[in-house]
Amino acid sequence: MSGANREAIQMQIHQDWANREYIEVITASIKRITDFLNSFDMSCRSRLAVLNEKLTTLERRIDYLEACVTTGETLT
Repeated sequence: MSGANREAIQMQIHQDWANREYIEVITASIKRITDFLNSFDMSCRSRLAVLNEKLTTLERRIDYLEACVTTGETLT
């Protein structure tokens, strides 16, 4: 094997490792983004569920107050 051929092979191996490292960085970054988005999704769903419960409670109170006003009951 000639020296030029050996250098070309070593250069290809070096380039292959550089590409693999780059792919690993990109893959890790995509995983971090995915983890963040999943966590954000769960957080938003939880907060929206709490808000929904609060809104439902307020709607029930409004319905009760409207019923009291229309029937002429006093609030005590």
